[in-house]
Amino acid sequence: MDIRIDDLRGPEIAALLRTHLDTMAGLSPPESTHALDLESLRAPDVTFWTVWEADALLGCGALKELDREHGEIKSMHTSEASRGRGVASALVETILSEARQRGYRRLSLETGSMDAFAPARNLYTRFGFSFCPPFADYVSDPNSVFMTIEIG
Repeated sequence: MDIRIDDLRGPEIAALLRTHLDTMAGLSPPESTHALDLESLRAPDVTFWTVWEADALLGCGALKELDREHGEIKSMHTSEASRGRGVASALVETILSEARQRGYRRLSLETGSMDAFAPARNLYTRFGFSFCPPFADYVSDPNSVFMTIEIG
C-alpha cells in the first residue's frame, strides 16, 4: 500500500468521495451528516491522504486542524472491495503520526451511533480513542458519537 498526500483532483478520488457522501447521506439525516465535500477537503487547514495499490484507490482519510493543539479525523473511507485489508488502520496510523509531529495534544472525531458505524467505532477504540462529549462546533446528537485520544 502506498499512502500519500492527495490534491483531490483525480477522478478516482472524486468517485470515492461521492460514494462516501452518498453512504453517509443514506445512513444519517442531513442535520447529522458531517462529511466534508471535495471543496471543503481542499481547505488549508485540512491534509488529505489516499491509499493506493498500483492504480487502484483503496481508501482515504483527512486531518483537520481545529487549533494548534487539537486535530480532527475526517472523511475516513475504505472502498468496499478493500475492506478488511488494513487500509483504515494504516490511515489512522498515518494521521496519528502527523498529529504528533504537529505537536497536537489531542485528536478527535465524530462518527455515527448506528450499527453500520460499529466497525469504525471498533477501529478507533483499538487505537485508544475513547468516547467524549461533543467538541469544536458539534452539538449533542443521538445519531453521532464523539471520540478522542490524548497524544501530547
